[in-house]
Amino acid sequence: MMTWLNELIHNPFLITAVSSWAIAQVLKVIINAFITKQFSLERLFGDGGMPSGHSATVSSLAVFTALRCGCGSVEFAVAAVMAIIVCHDAMGVRLETGKQAVVLNEIIKHFEDLAKQDLFSVTLKEFVGHTPSQVCVGILLGIANAFTMHHLLP
Repeated sequence: MMTWLNELIHNPFLITAVSSWAIAQVLKVIINAFITKQFSLERLFGDGGMPSGHSATVSSLAVFTALRCGCGSVEFAVAAVMAIIVCHDAMGVRLETGKQAVVLNEIIKHFEDLAKQDLFSVTLKEFVGHTPSQVCVGILLGIANAFTMHHLLP
């Protein structure tokens, strides 16, 4: 009955992808602390920043799948297409959403300054996307972790 749980926690594909995400997120906290001189545990689960956890996760899964299943497999095709879509989205729509949030937050601030009162109870999240360099570093991290896990995991 608990076979599914045992299979889940021992799945090398899942372990590789999740470990890539975790490494990227820990690095994000460290890099953010170094740059801002402030420690923010929120960055551990936050979007945006260097490196891209999304890109690390999906690229490691795609590369690990290629190593284990072959580049001609349907599993690799699915993982590779998913990785392309996620990385493209992180640099495109999500990056633009973050830029728009910055502008809208400034507009809200100016309206509130003019009205001399709080008009809105929301501040839009500005860290939602990634720059091309953040995505590239995430991809490289994912590739490196996929090769490492390929040699470490059964």
